[in-house]
Amino acid sequence: MSELDTNNSPFQVFISFKKYLDVLEHIRYNDRLEYRANYAESLIERTKNFKELREGFQDLSLLEKHEDLIRLLLADLFPTGLTRNEIKAASIPLANITFNYTERFRNILSDAGTDFEIKFREIDDDEFYIFCCCLILQVHFSTDLRATLPLYYDIPNKDGIIKHYKITVNSDFTDVYPDKDTKIPDEDTVNILLENIDDIRLWKKHFPPQSWILSGFTIISLIDCTSEVALSDLKSTLIKVDLEHPAPDENLKEIFKSYFDVPDLNFGLMLFNKKDKKLERLPIYENVFTSHILDFWLNTFDEEIRKTAFENINYNSRPIVISDIDKMDDEVKKMPSFEILKSTGIRSFMVIPIMKDGELMAIMEFTSPISNSLNGLKLKKMEFFTDMILFSLNRFSFERNNQIEAIIQREYTSIHDSVVWKFRNEAEKYFNAFLSKKIYTLKQISFKNLTPLFGFSDIRASSEKRFNLMKVDLNHQLECLYEIFTLINSDSEKYLLALEIFENELNNEIKADTEQRFQRLLRDEIHPYLQGKLETSATEEVKSKIKNYISQITLQNQLFYNQRRNLDESITLVNRKLADVLDKSQAQAQEIFPHYYERFKSDGVEHNLYIGQNISPDADYSQKNVHQLRFWQLETICNMEIEFQKFKQNLPIPLDIASLIFVYNEKVDIRFRMDEKRFDIDGAHNSYYEIIKKRIDKAHIKNSQERITSPGKIAIVYFGLENQKEYLQYINTLQKKGLLKNDVEFLKVEDLQGISGLLAIRVSLAHEN
Repeated sequence: MSELDTNNSPFQVFISFKKYLDVLEHIRYNDRLEYRANYAESLIERTKNFKELREGFQDLSLLEKHEDLIRLLLADLFPTGLTRNEIKAASIPLANITFNYTERFRNILSDAGTDFEIKFREIDDDEFYIFCCCLILQVHFSTDLRATLPLYYDIPNKDGIIKHYKITVNSDFTDVYPDKDTKIPDEDTVNILLENIDDIRLWKKHFPPQSWILSGFTIISLIDCTSEVALSDLKSTLIKVDLEHPAPDENLKEIFKSYFDVPDLNFGLMLFNKKDKKLERLPIYENVFTSHILDFWLNTFDEEIRKTAFENINYNSRPIVISDIDKMDDEVKKMPSFEILKSTGIRSFMVIPIMKDGELMAIMEFTSPISNSLNGLKLKKMEFFTDMILFSLNRFSFERNNQIEAIIQREYTSIHDSVVWKFRNEAEKYFNAFLSKKIYTLKQISFKNLTPLFGFSDIRASSEKRFNLMKVDLNHQLECLYEIFTLINSDSEKYLLALEIFENELNNEIKADTEQRFQRLLRDEIHPYLQGKLETSATEEVKSKIKNYISQITLQNQLFYNQRRNLDESITLVNRKLADVLDKSQAQAQEIFPHYYERFKSDGVEHNLYIGQNISPDADYSQKNVHQLRFWQLETICNMEIEFQKFKQNLPIPLDIASLIFVYNEKVDIRFRMDEKRFDIDGAHNSYYEIIKKRIDKAHIKNSQERITSPGKIAIVYFGLENQKEYLQYINTLQKKGLLKNDVEFLKVEDLQGISGLLAIRVSLAHEN
């Protein structure tokens, strides 16, 4: 056996039986009963040749060497008559090293298996060190600290159930004293230490490692408190569910096994949707628990049977407890639900409705393949944590509703966090007036004198791609129909002629209603004709071709849509990636100065920012904040482009994006439009800004047919040379970061309707970096 490890302790620990030998010395000379005196003398004589037992030792191998002598020496402390009842052993102080076990303790360790290593339950090293220091204060300084650290052993039994044992320690045979060179702290220092109970560095400064001696042995007694510890763990687990960072506690099943003392136990829990009268799974526990009976109820019964069953549960609200399914009534055994029990190996189960205010809130199930493992006594134990489950489910429902509201606000409404305070102020006034039974009219929500920032990353030529892919889909559909009608060859001439006309029109002189007329021909004539062929004596080859054709059409419009579906999927992936980069970067932007932010997805992503003192009246606002946000916007657009380049080759349909930023120096006002439930530019004097935004999208370079925007480049559109100088500084910074190339172009934008004098800078992305 190895030496004692005391590196993380203020103690040098020595195993010693001196204090107990002193007790025997006292009995030897003072006990009036002669047999006790003789017994004590005999023990002392047996140990006098082994001085290390009195003087102390750290070599753990001596415990094995003197095992029989130590058992004889401690016989009075470990009565033979109690050895099968008490869970008891001698122990090295403050260590996981035990010896001289009672028979019951030895059997418990034997059942745990040869690989099991006994150790204290989850003790933090720093907490343990300070606890040891407090023991020194308590013993040596006679300070009434009542320093206690609850100690537990978690030991599996032969069935694999974790049993929890609380440890009580008898320290009557230990001594604590300073080493010869140890400096003892004074009373003022002790007070400072107690004021800083968690400062481990301070404690180690005044109680360095191994600076005190702990000599002797302790007697530990174990008390089986499995139910109490499992109940405590269960409550802790139910309380700490966090919907913002959902992480299922996979130990919950083990906790239930310990609490109910059932080695093979499954647990299931489902919420009851009162509105739809159906069960709902808890997604975070879907892969952790196995709900046999509840799954059957959820998936097998039709809607009417389910509603009736839940109405009965609501009315009766009584748990169902079956100890052994083989002893159920013969009539019950004929029901479908009994078959699910047999097929899944369930022999014993409990189904427990969780009620709140007389209404069903959730249903729990406990199932086991062991007959008679679940019964009324186990159900009785449920009473101790039913309230906690109810509390946890209430909290879960409350948190879930909050999260759903947050998702709705984030994804479907324009009430951004930066402006919600103003809506809240109005809502509070309205609510207070309602409480006072007064009339209050909600005022318009608006913000004035804001600096706008606008930008977009547009998917280039998406309309043209969609048109060309529509032609590819329809041509493929025409080919399939030609092949079918050529095989039929009997009464299909008119359809072949119609298909030829549509093919010619599609590829030469397509009209606005070509697709709609083709769709009508398919729906009204061709598809009913083909369906009839499937039901008649057509050849197997024809039927196979027709089935293959039907598998490719969409039910909504009767057309082939494969290529266009790939385009839609590609656009969705691009939009999601660009929006994710933009939204994630918004957290940094809000730290610069709180501002209103909105983005829109179409064929690409565009965004608006509005910044000004009105948005956040309590924050310090200056033009510097505008410059910082403009730089943030340019850098974010660069990052969006670079992220796009990383995954564009994986798109089902190849796409390119082109990005633009519009710089506008004039102030604008925004107002929340109640009818549209969104913010918009307010007032006719601000409409010029909106007109420019709409028209620069497809603007060309002056005296050229080339678009201002170009894939792989960032275009910055502005009015004056002051903005040009500002953005050249930003570009220079991003060139040094390796995000932009050194190919800056200075361009003039073509005159647009009612708009002239626009300038532009264009610079390429350094994609390779």
